Amino acid sequence: MAPTTPRAAVGIVSIGDMGLGIAKLLQAHGYEVLTTTVGRSPSTHARATSAGITVLPSDVALVEKADYILSIVPPRDAVQTANRIIDAWSAASSRAASTPLYFLDLNAIAPSTARSIDAALKSRAPSIRFVDGGIIGSPPKLLDESQSQPPPDNVDAELDASLSNWKRPSIPVSGPHPLSDATPSGPHLAAVLNIKHLNAEIGPASGLKASFAALTKGFYALALQSYTTAAQLGVLPELQAQLSAAFPATRAAADRGVVGMQHKAYRWEGEMREIGETFKTEGGWVGDGVIFDGIAEVYRTVAEETALGTPGGRKEGVEDVVDELVRGLRKGGA
Repeated sequence: MAPTTPRAAVGIVSIGDMGLGIAKLLQAHGYEVLTTTVGRSPSTHARATSAGITVLPSDVALVEKADYILSIVPPRDAVQTANRIIDAWSAASSRAASTPLYFLDLNAIAPSTARSIDAALKSRAPSIRFVDGGIIGSPPKLLDESQSQPPPDNVDAELDASLSNWKRPSIPVSGPHPLSDATPSGPHLAAVLNIKHLNAEIGPASGLKASFAALTKGFYALALQSYTTAAQLGVLPELQAQLSAAFPATRAAADRGVVGMQHKAYRWEGEMREIGETFKTEGGWVGDGVIFDGIAEVYRTVAEETALGTPGGRKEGVEDVVDELVRGLRKGGA
């Protein structure tokens, strides 16, 4: 049961699908969730208010009231968002010095980008404690409450029972400021968000996220190229049949990725470029080994050359997605 007094105030920038899911998870476990929708669309504002999220009038108000701020934005906006928080911190006037603000960057960025954000914070807002992180998985979702456990007899068991009713992503983090040392409610917040602290360095958490996403979203891009090429040769059904016979799990993953990526492609373009930077800077891959700029181009094509990412343009079936992407490829090559 959520406490009457909030455990802590958690700001989320911004309230997209993932941000909204995390907000609901936090609210269910006693946290006040804050955001600001300055510069955002009316639909974003409506999404936040309808979920019971406190919408503050400015970034300054957010940093004055929040104990933690989670940055969950498209990769291309990660640095700008951090700079917004730094600027707001510099302008804030009513924050207690005894309660440091934790800034968790949970975006799909390269370790080098995370280190640049950390350097900016140390230079311009050294009181803010930076946490490098990433989100692996889909937004939190409440499962069937009818399958909840019997009432527990201690606090830890109560939390475990409550969390068992939620499907949650994994959130690896790294850096010198583990939430286990944070106040207020740092250890509890880490448990609720399914956070695992890897080590004291900035970079490993965002690098883990990049390495994981390369194998999932990178694969989906290969599936898009494979399926659209096979379709234009008239052999897509045969390709799918061969996959089903030899590698049924691969066929299922490809189909799921082709359909599921439509409204995410605009975000994934930037993420693929961050993965490319990760593999180059951290992994030593250079020259022709830098392949993720090409994979980013696949998602750029989906986002900019088709209507698949628009509210009325999303398709339900694999073949319909492929047909729309083929039209976009032909238009782009005309």
